[in-house]
Amino acid sequence: MVTRTTDEQTFRELTDTYRHELHLHCYRILGSVTDAEDAVQETLLAAWRGLDGFEGRSSLRTWLYRIATNRCLNALRAAGRRRPPDPVPPFDPPEPSRRGEVTWLQPYPDELLERVADSEPGPEARYTAREAIELAFVTGLQLLPPRQAAALVLRDVLCFPAGEVAGMLDTTETAVKGILQRARASLDKHRNAAGHRPSPQERELTRRFADAFTAGDLDGVLSLLTDDAWLAMPPAPHEYHGLEAIAGFLRVSMAVPVPEGFTMVPTRANDQPAFHCRHGGKPAGLIVLTLDGDRVRAVTRFLDQK
Repeated sequence: MVTRTTDEQTFRELTDTYRHELHLHCYRILGSVTDAEDAVQETLLAAWRGLDGFEGRSSLRTWLYRIATNRCLNALRAAGRRRPPDPVPPFDPPEPSRRGEVTWLQPYPDELLERVADSEPGPEARYTAREAIELAFVTGLQLLPPRQAAALVLRDVLCFPAGEVAGMLDTTETAVKGILQRARASLDKHRNAAGHRPSPQERELTRRFADAFTAGDLDGVLSLLTDDAWLAMPPAPHEYHGLEAIAGFLRVSMAVPVPEGFTMVPTRANDQPAFHCRHGGKPAGLIVLTLDGDRVRAVTRFLDQK
């Protein structure tokens, strides 16, 4: 139990229990692994410095989540989520289907997910643990006003009682209900298809995708996509929707010679199949696939991932 007389070592041991789940919480709200790490560090420092103000009326976990949530909201207000500079490709890309609004999004490595203690969602959870980390879900959160995103994660993913969520956000339970209604409606509109658990069929599909992609086999790649597939490349804002648009982009990009060779090493991110890309041994981004049955529904290539 944390009290005003708790020493630093004991405090660290107690709070380390929650470090990984706090990191995932901050990532959901911020969409950035790097920013989430900063927010967790700030949270633990603020908790230690404010220990005299902790009266034990809530659990240590609830208290830490309140601090973390408000650190994330402060970060969003301070940064203003300015769009990063567009990357300059070594070719002239075709006109995109649209310019995406979320270009600061980073993938969440599955190796970090494995450090978060497994817990069954409460009876009031609207989203499974798997759904709540997929790229479509996290992207949808970035499109919500920050307080809506925070309320939805705290209530619908983590299942904090409405009264505790109200306390974390310094508002009333009635206000939280209204915030959640708007957040749920907006998120449902933005979300796309969900990912899948690893299976022999998934491994075969992703292997075929990697083989075709590395070989520059445009027809082979297209044959593995759904008719309504889309391609995005954060932090570039360009998005290509549908087979024709994707084909136009890949036709141009695959025509650029890569003399050093291009390889794709399987991994996972956001509980979805992914590949570390390398040009001649040098990092060249991360590709995350969103699957829909026996086809690929979305290809997200994070250009700045090492």
